[in-house]
Amino acid sequence: MSQHRHRASARQLNRKRAITAAAVAGTVVVGVGVGVWASSGGGGSGGGSDAGAVGASRQADPPSPSPSRSYPMSKAPQTIPAVREHTAARGPGWKPRDGGRVVVTDPALADEGKLIAGELGLAYGGEKNDSKAGDVRLGLGGSGNPESYTMTVRDGRVDIKGPADAGVFYGTRTLKQEVHGGGTAPEGVVKDEPAKPSRGFMLDIARKPFSETWIEDRIRELGDLKYNELGLHFSDDQAFRIQSTSHPEIVSKDHLTKAQVKKIVGLAAARHIQIVPEIDSPGHLGAVIAAHPDLQLRNVNGKATRGAIDISKPESAKIVDDLLNEYADLFPGSKWNLGGDEYQALVVSDPEASYPQLAAAARDAYGADGNVADLTTGWLNGRADTVRAHDRTMRAWNDGFLRDSTLQPAKDIQVAYWTGKEIGARPPVDYLSAGRKVYNYNDEYLYYVLGEPNDFTYPTGQRIYQEWTPRVIRGTSAVPAQYDGQILGGSFAVWCDFANAQTESQVASGIRMPLRATVQKLWDPGQPALSWPQFKELANKLG
Repeated sequence: MSQHRHRASARQLNRKRAITAAAVAGTVVVGVGVGVWASSGGGGSGGGSDAGAVGASRQADPPSPSPSRSYPMSKAPQTIPAVREHTAARGPGWKPRDGGRVVVTDPALADEGKLIAGELGLAYGGEKNDSKAGDVRLGLGGSGNPESYTMTVRDGRVDIKGPADAGVFYGTRTLKQEVHGGGTAPEGVVKDEPAKPSRGFMLDIARKPFSETWIEDRIRELGDLKYNELGLHFSDDQAFRIQSTSHPEIVSKDHLTKAQVKKIVGLAAARHIQIVPEIDSPGHLGAVIAAHPDLQLRNVNGKATRGAIDISKPESAKIVDDLLNEYADLFPGSKWNLGGDEYQALVVSDPEASYPQLAAAARDAYGADGNVADLTTGWLNGRADTVRAHDRTMRAWNDGFLRDSTLQPAKDIQVAYWTGKEIGARPPVDYLSAGRKVYNYNDEYLYYVLGEPNDFTYPTGQRIYQEWTPRVIRGTSAVPAQYDGQILGGSFAVWCDFANAQTESQVASGIRMPLRATVQKLWDPGQPALSWPQFKELANKLG
């Protein structure tokens, strides 16, 4: 090799090294620019950013940077309730863009697809097999919890899949929260499912007539928070609030029509929420009795007993069964609350002496040792027979399970445990150890009672978030972990003892944070990752 050729080769080598160094330097600059954008919202936990920041860092037009080099690891989504598992990845994440669409792989997901498309300002593309950048794809697949889902954010697309439409719907709720206010769904994979199958909100519309619009607004709020039950207590001493064709005489002037209820039920079903109706009996029937005073329970002195129907009369069972049969058609869900609480015949010192007609009926039905508690339990079982014929799963308030009765409530009646203050109170473990399934309505944490009577105070989200779990059924102590599987879930409840103590708007504001704290603990009863101030800040951000 000549000296000239050697020097030329050296110059070429040095030139190649310079070009390579320049190229590497350009890639690093782009990587820094994209990384800064990603950390400010483009590839992580929310917040928008101007993509021009990327272009400003470019000195030339180098090849597109690879995700693995250009983006930091994504952060877990910030949602309420928090997702159970997120596998981080490097990438820009996803946010809605012009021309984006929602497509489904199964026509059964059309409702979920149309809803999230409208919420995110995307087109609904229907059932499609092709794949485009910017897509949100909803699909059915896999096995396991029907409320579980997997959400994958990758390559500029979002795929949400679950064993059933409920899980897919919850995946769309996560996505909606992630991109709220212009934020970004972080790159990676979410695997999520609730710890408890029943996550409820109970509303007393008997004492306070809430408007159709207010109820529908709560349904939308509940759906976004992944609740799946709305209890409606629509019959009590004060009023009967839903139109009736079998007994129109009992209906209060201010009530919901059946058409309005069907609309409410339909909206709830679209949000995967089922209505759990309650016609409480044999107590809390004052509105029914007002139209049928002959059915009022009276003591040995002829004094009327407030709200109590005379369960020794066959006509009493007939009118309540008429109503149960009628409303089973209006509420097509699988669950029903029989009530059963606070029958005033049982709060006196000697029920048999105070109510001789009940004592006589008990002896006729259950023999010489039959008592008023037996008769009352028999009433509960009779109403359960009526509802069971409609293929419903039933629950009753825990003080309807009577200590002094030798007759036992039907085995398939689940316990809605709300208090430990009733006469002859039994702790939750008594029901759990007997094999009963329990819903947690703990009045220490979950009862929002208008006017704060009887030592009630308005519950706070902070106290629920920091202290309560589904195993804290009574008071502030948890039942042993061995019973966790029998606790089906829980419900936050609004009771309207003093109906005018708050307006609808004040109630909505007052329950806002308690609802969020409650569902966080029902979705994942473990210690939350966020502190209470952080959780509250997130709730305010999400709206």
